[in-house]
Amino acid sequence: MTDTTRWKSTIYVGGLAPAVTITTLQEAFLPFGEIADVSLPRNENPNTAADEPHRGFAYVEYEDAEDAKEAIDNMDQAELFGRVIKVAAAKAPKSAGQGLGGKTAVWEQEGWLAEHAVNEEDRLAAVQAQNARPEDPMQGLEGLDVAGPKPE
Repeated sequence: MTDTTRWKSTIYVGGLAPAVTITTLQEAFLPFGEIADVSLPRNENPNTAADEPHRGFAYVEYEDAEDAKEAIDNMDQAELFGRVIKVAAAKAPKSAGQGLGGKTAVWEQEGWLAEHAVNEEDRLAAVQAQNARPEDPMQGLEGLDVAGPKPE
């Protein structure tokens, strides 16, 4: 399975209670299709309470993308262990050097430059359009200075 296909068949489940485990997630989401993997990220912060074994969200990966869509449609805003959960399509992670917050300037990244590059011809056309303003900005507004119905 390619990475793109994999992310299309993966869902994000947020707002989980501390009592939720991988097994309970598998049991809750199994009715919608064959589950390939369940990921429940652990708390890595040593300052958090011991009664919070995970970070409050999980990823459920299905074998088929249609199963993931069905799970989203049926489980979003559902209740699990006394909490309303948020179920949505998972977003593919960005690499550490990409996007805002990255280690390199946005304009130095290849993707940004390809998307925002402007050739010389387009730049000149934009300058000409900006300089081609009408002589009188009020032109064409004659007769609009009188309020009320038009006299007959």
